[in-house]
Amino acid sequence: MAARVGAYEAKTNLSKLLDRVERGESIVITRHGVPVARLVRVESNSERPVSEIIAEMRRISDNLTLGGLSIRELIEEGRRY
Repeated sequence: MAARVGAYEAKTNLSKLLDRVERGESIVITRHGVPVARLVRVESNSERPVSEIIAEMRRISDNLTLGGLSIRELIEEGRRY
């Protein structure tokens, strides 16, 4: 069963709550006693190197267009004004 914490307590003790979640605990945040959110540990699917992620983002952005203009062209167009 997940621990319950009020919104005010969650706000003032976020760092401590994150430590608890990092150790595997699940925490439900309530507002006036009503559950509104759940803090849970994120399980990583893969440990990809940052350089690989950045390269993928660059490949994706190279192919994006808006009205036939690339992101680079839009940036340059914006600098003219």
